[in-house]
Amino acid sequence: MQFIYMLSNLLLPQDTMACKILPATASINIFLSFFLLLNSAAAADDSATMLKLAKAFHPTPSDWSTKNSTGYCRWSGVQCNNNRVIAIYLDEKNLSGNLPSEISTLTKLEHLSLQRNNLSGSLPSLANLTWLRVLLIRDNKFTSIPHDFFEGLIRLQTFIMSFNANLAPWSLSTALSQCGRLVYFDARFCNIMGTIPDIFASLPSLQNLFLSDNNLTGNLPESLANSGIQFLRLENQEMGLSGTIHLLSSMTRITKVWLQKNQFTGPIPDLSRCQSLVELRLSNNLFTGIVPASLIFHTKLRVVLLSQNKLQGPVPEFRSDLRANYTGNNFCVEDAQVDCDQQVTTMLEIASSLGYPLTFSDSWKGNNACKNWSYITCNDLGRIVEVNLGKQNFTGTISSSLGNLPGLKNLYLNVNNLMGSIPESLTKLTQLQILDVSGNNLTGKIPDFAASVKLITRPGNPLLESNENKVPPSLIAGILISIIIFIALVLFFMFKFRVTFRRLIRFRRAKVHAKWTVHNEAGYLTSNIGNVVIPIEVLQQVTDNFNEKNILGIGGFGMVYKGEFHDGTKIAVKRMEATAMVTKGMNGFQAEVAVLTKVRHRHLVSLLGYCINGNEGFLVYEYMPQGTLAEHLFDWRARGYPSLTWKQRANVALNVAQGVEYLHNLAQQSFIHRDLKPSNILLGDDMRAKVGDFGLVRNVPVGKYSLETRVAGTFGYLAPEYAATGRVTTKVDVYAFGVILMEMITGRKALDDTMEDKGWMFMHLATRFREDLTCRKKILKAIDETLNPDKDTLASIYKVAELAVQCTCPEPSQRPDMGIVVNILAPLVQEWKHVAATGQKD
Repeated sequence: MQFIYMLSNLLLPQDTMACKILPATASINIFLSFFLLLNSAAAADDSATMLKLAKAFHPTPSDWSTKNSTGYCRWSGVQCNNNRVIAIYLDEKNLSGNLPSEISTLTKLEHLSLQRNNLSGSLPSLANLTWLRVLLIRDNKFTSIPHDFFEGLIRLQTFIMSFNANLAPWSLSTALSQCGRLVYFDARFCNIMGTIPDIFASLPSLQNLFLSDNNLTGNLPESLANSGIQFLRLENQEMGLSGTIHLLSSMTRITKVWLQKNQFTGPIPDLSRCQSLVELRLSNNLFTGIVPASLIFHTKLRVVLLSQNKLQGPVPEFRSDLRANYTGNNFCVEDAQVDCDQQVTTMLEIASSLGYPLTFSDSWKGNNACKNWSYITCNDLGRIVEVNLGKQNFTGTISSSLGNLPGLKNLYLNVNNLMGSIPESLTKLTQLQILDVSGNNLTGKIPDFAASVKLITRPGNPLLESNENKVPPSLIAGILISIIIFIALVLFFMFKFRVTFRRLIRFRRAKVHAKWTVHNEAGYLTSNIGNVVIPIEVLQQVTDNFNEKNILGIGGFGMVYKGEFHDGTKIAVKRMEATAMVTKGMNGFQAEVAVLTKVRHRHLVSLLGYCINGNEGFLVYEYMPQGTLAEHLFDWRARGYPSLTWKQRANVALNVAQGVEYLHNLAQQSFIHRDLKPSNILLGDDMRAKVGDFGLVRNVPVGKYSLETRVAGTFGYLAPEYAATGRVTTKVDVYAFGVILMEMITGRKALDDTMEDKGWMFMHLATRFREDLTCRKKILKAIDETLNPDKDTLASIYKVAELAVQCTCPEPSQRPDMGIVVNILAPLVQEWKHVAATGQKD
């Protein structure tokens, strides 16, 4: 037994970090198993497997032996390390035969390349090849692939098996989600059938996805929306993928999209956020609607192929230096210089509110809505007098553009799946006689139609507010007269008893002053216990009409401006652009107002007020003069800042931990931030930190531990269980906080694009930190060189590094609560304060 303990001391450094301390007996068992494993590994080699492999190939590679495998590490195309095969390169050797199942025993194999040969038979399971990084087997004649082919390939980065057309039909397995480091996946011409699994939240490093020339069907998986894919090839499917491609608008890293020859429908989405997009190939699909202006004016696009679709509206006019093809569509005219007829434009706007149904494109052709257009009746003067869209199972809303058809008499929208309200614009149709909206799911108040209009709302529409009990106009007039008389009497008595009234006013003003701070010059009130609506005119004044010189930064939804109230209070105004508010920005806007109205903490950014002006939203925060932690960690040289000291970093870490602990455990409700990162941590003049940006926050209902949400946040900070399942707990914030600690220790970003050529593990800081930096010598090399730590500083850094590893444990139950994190960090910061005051340690 004593020997085992001695062995454990030799094998593991005393300062090795782990997610939790194992019991002594468990440690002994592990060390004993490790000792036996070392003995077996020393005696093991790959000779038997390599001999089997040599016999399987025809012809046998020139210097390979089928009788004696001695010296297999010197065979051509074979690389070894400590007598274990780590790479096999046999491209274009005209090899035939089958791959033996024993290849899975080459457990140290990292690279297997058998491209452009004539290998056939079933592909063997590779489940044991946990070190395999590159697998290249394209241009062969394999006939089948096992269902567990991708299981256990946890380090796989590049997979190319395209042009294996002899494969029996097979489906992509969800086991592919285990390949979390995958960067390049190419399986073209491989007879893949079925749907694409919804696994891309588990593949954060994937950049190239090539699945063209197969038999894929179904919709695009939703997890593609927030993926980091740059080149997507799904073209030329035998039957065709279907559904819409709306999720492309969220694939902000995409550069090339090839989706031609499928069955995609619906409109082309707004791709203005896809700033790196250079190629968009959508030919031979069923796309409808108008070519969006965001596509026409996209500055980076070089190739746009839209031919043989069902697109409508005016002919798009792209830049002359852009390769474009849009022939074979249903544009209203043939010349880009000619506009569509006004009635045609109106009907297309109506189609837009219904999602541009395919049936409209097929039956609404040309530039005359009165010339054989389905669902439409016109009079002799060429004016539309009836629109009959009843019983078509349409979804969407009722377009307000229907009010632009002045001759409309009959409008039938019954028995569909329409939602929303009845537009007020329909009341302006002076010729309207019949409006049938029954059999839908409409909500809101019914507008006041003329008595001559026959309005049919039932059956259906259970949430539509009826006008049956509406107060008659005569009664309203009587009520108004009574109110006027009452006000006159009140004024008379106020005049008669002016002394009493003045005293009352003084008393009430005193009470109001205790609760409100009044800014008379600006013309608004700021509550000391909540938030207020601030007029847009005030925000324009204090930001010099949102002058560019006052821009503090650019966020995900727009600009942040600096401003100053008349009393000298400095503010930061977050202006959420109209397009962002219309899409998903409103949810984030409402979330920030809702959360920051309920929570107040010295390490959470304070919301002073907000404003909604049309489709734009404005959030007014306290001004944090030193910007974000990201600027001080990564851009300090460019901005002329001094590098953060370790004392400052430790203090910032404690501040953030205290703010997040309050959100999780100490507020009246429990909140999960979901987007902790340095750019959302703001610093004051004293370098004290506050957590900001609550647009993704979620409230945890009482009695619940986790919530199921759509995955949101920032790659590099996403906890693995959240990215894989969408279930969010407070432990996802703990994981992100651990990554931030690693960034403060190393001065490196969570995702380092400069390390892309070295593979996913080098790009992803948390993986590199946990896998490679598990002893103090390695941590010393990784510490930010600007810290130049002495002995005391180094001891503090080691403790924070251990905490960072604890916070990023793959198993969420092994991560500490933020209360424990605060208890660990607080003594470190107090110790630093003592050293600063006395110049020596206790």
